[in-house]
Amino acid sequence: MAVQDFELVMDVIARLPNGTSIPKPQSNESSKIFGWGRRRGEKALVYAMPNHKTPEKPHKKGITITEFKLAYDVLLSTGKFTRAWFEIHMPECNNEGGCNFTSIGGVFELVGVAEYVARGGYQRR
Repeated sequence: MAVQDFELVMDVIARLPNGTSIPKPQSNESSKIFGWGRRRGEKALVYAMPNHKTPEKPHKKGITITEFKLAYDVLLSTGKFTRAWFEIHMPECNNEGGCNFTSIGGVFELVGVAEYVARGGYQRR
């Protein structure tokens, strides 16, 4: 899918069913879309990831629409979305967990706008 318009990308993301696995490049365990909720005072896509200490209570993390937009804008303008950029420009999202970086990239992979190319980086499709 060669989608340029952020609103269209978010529409596709919004239609991903709960339980959809988010591709993670360095892990055999998958995170799964949990649904929509709130993070950092905004509407956010919430996902669940394995909790090894208490497996019946997975960790829940989230990515706000604003955070998706920031990541999408840099992906379009530079052709890539990197962990280094993420850590500098999205500190609150990073502070919730570095896994948010691969979750953003993985969701972008699911909707066809990016692909994982190397440790710490996604490129525009």
